[in-house]
Amino acid sequence: MKKPRAYTLSFAKIYPLLIAKAEKKGRTKDEVDTVIFWLTGYDPASLQQQIDAGADMESFFEQAPQINPKAALIKGVICGYRVEEIEDEVMRKIRYLDKLIDELAKGKSMEQILRK
Repeated sequence: MKKPRAYTLSFAKIYPLLIAKAEKKGRTKDEVDTVIFWLTGYDPASLQQQIDAGADMESFFEQAPQINPKAALIKGVICGYRVEEIEDEVMRKIRYLDKLIDELAKGKSMEQILRK
């Protein structure tokens, strides 16, 4: 079975797009990084290693140190799909990141985004 295209996209190419989306709405790269660190458990050094290695999205999430247990609290629609109903684990994690960056761009507070 062929993998979904989203799996094979390079995180190094997606990352600047996430930052640009947030910055267009007055948010910062540091806030994007905070969201990524919260969701995946990466730190600045390990995130940079993933970028330098050219990890695809599937590898990026499979090698994540620790997906935040509160990620299950992320709910809503992204790209026409309810995140909480996506059965494929890797695709759900990819959509979690999409949803969090959308929330950041829409001006939600970091407490709300990080499910505190």
